[in-house]
Amino acid sequence: MHSPAAPTSAPQERALQEPWRRHLVRTLLYGKSVDRAVKARARIGLAIIVFGICYAVIAGRLVMYAATDNTTVRRSYSADAVATARPDILDRNGEILATDVRMPSLFAEPHRIIDKDEAVELLATVIPDLDVTEVRERLSSRRRFVWLRREITAKQRQEVHRLGLPGIGFMHENKRVYPSGPLVSHLIGHVNIDNQGIAGIEKWLDSRGLADLHLAGLARDRLQQPVELAVDIRVQHAMRDELIKARVKYKALAAAGLVLDARTGEIVSMVSVPDYDPNNPREALDPTRINRLTTGVFEMGSTFKALTLAMALDSGRMNLNSTFDARGSLQYGKHTIHDYRGQNRVLSMGEVFTYSSNIGTARMALALGVEHHKQFLRRLGQLDRLRTELPESAEPLVPRRWQEINTVTIAFGHGLSVAPLQAMMANAALVNGGLLIPPTFRKRTEEEAMQVATRVLKPDTSEKMRYLMRLNAEKGSARRADVEGFYVGGKTGTSEKVVNGRYVRNKLLNSFTAVFPADQPRYLLLVMLDEPQVIPETQGYATSGWNAAPTAGLIIARIAPLLAITPRFDLPPAEKLILASAQRR
Repeated sequence: MHSPAAPTSAPQERALQEPWRRHLVRTLLYGKSVDRAVKARARIGLAIIVFGICYAVIAGRLVMYAATDNTTVRRSYSADAVATARPDILDRNGEILATDVRMPSLFAEPHRIIDKDEAVELLATVIPDLDVTEVRERLSSRRRFVWLRREITAKQRQEVHRLGLPGIGFMHENKRVYPSGPLVSHLIGHVNIDNQGIAGIEKWLDSRGLADLHLAGLARDRLQQPVELAVDIRVQHAMRDELIKARVKYKALAAAGLVLDARTGEIVSMVSVPDYDPNNPREALDPTRINRLTTGVFEMGSTFKALTLAMALDSGRMNLNSTFDARGSLQYGKHTIHDYRGQNRVLSMGEVFTYSSNIGTARMALALGVEHHKQFLRRLGQLDRLRTELPESAEPLVPRRWQEINTVTIAFGHGLSVAPLQAMMANAALVNGGLLIPPTFRKRTEEEAMQVATRVLKPDTSEKMRYLMRLNAEKGSARRADVEGFYVGGKTGTSEKVVNGRYVRNKLLNSFTAVFPADQPRYLLLVMLDEPQVIPETQGYATSGWNAAPTAGLIIARIAPLLAITPRFDLPPAEKLILASAQRR
């Protein structure tokens, strides 16, 4: 006899009727004994909590937008560029050369302005130089954001704010400021209204990825690492001051100067006057204000003779005792080569240098041949464009067909035009032991310089060139550049400028290259004067030895102590100090 079955509950009946898969899912989701009504109420409560949190977040964000400067809100839909932050630029001692300051700019949202004519009239009362026609056109456009005036003053911002015009707002932007004004203009360069570099180191910064960071919105803070340059603002000031004085004294069109560390390739100072104020970049459009040291190419005149003598010595086929016939003139085809105030006799190599003999230098180059000459100049970086951090650099003007007559004239500095900085790089190799070091505007240690240096001359050749340059300051055309205690060596250069395809005798480009101290070379100095005039002090002469050389002496006297060069007195002449030392080795 079977006992009656126990009654089955409603959930159990449903479980028996459901497929086993659905039953498994229900069990996993809700458990075995959960009241569905209770579960529904819990879901409703959870939904209420979630919606409450969302509304709280939205309300909080609205409060934040109301309390925050509208710059962040407007920036999202602004179609105009916004001036973003740039890193500070410092000199080698940490002095600020370029930095950013925050400036208010005035913008409008045309769709929110009620009376555009009234808005224009009111704004014109606060900003008198506002272009009323242009502002009215912008306010009448269909754009949702327009600039009205970039970089207004704090007082103008306050007065515009008091007008209470709807649709008119302010955005704080970064404005580039150059505390030293024109002092480093050609080196630093400048930026445009949107704080984007368009010249000099500023443009180089953008080419190094800063522009990409701006576009990505990652360069708008002031936490960027400062950029340290090799320039010394103290040396820059001293040299600029002396060059301005020299330009006035000798009535020159322009003047330029450069200080290069012979051991590292660092450019410690670079001045070209007339210059411009980077705080007012419109001045840079004046063609007379170009940087003559990198963007211009010139025939460097007799300063190039130092390269020719170095080539002769380094070849091993000539030495300091070699002689060259400088009697009369050198006839080459239709061309006649003369010496300026020639000696009309046979000259030793030292005399060729101190008397700056065109004939003797030409004979050296001819003896070595055209191909040897070309290869040597190419090895010293004189036939290719020089690349530095500055984007503005000029291509040298090289003869299309290099023949013997080209070797003759280029030997004494005519017929090949190079950037002055390019020539200085080669001159540094002549005195620093024979190493060609690419120049740089950034700080560099001697160890870092050795990693990029290339040997182009024998150390013995460099020793002899230091002797010749010092000898020229003792007995030759560089005597007026000698500064007691600093053992200066140098070479003068006077070249006639080319006008309408012809050399003009009374239009001179004078240059002087100095090394100090000549026995332990550390720095090179270049001084250039464009079309200096004869003055009573120069006794009727306008050549480099009468103007560029004494200017270099004045500069060295001021900057050598700043560069930690200790004066040494009563030093023996070059023959006993430099040459005797080289012979002992």
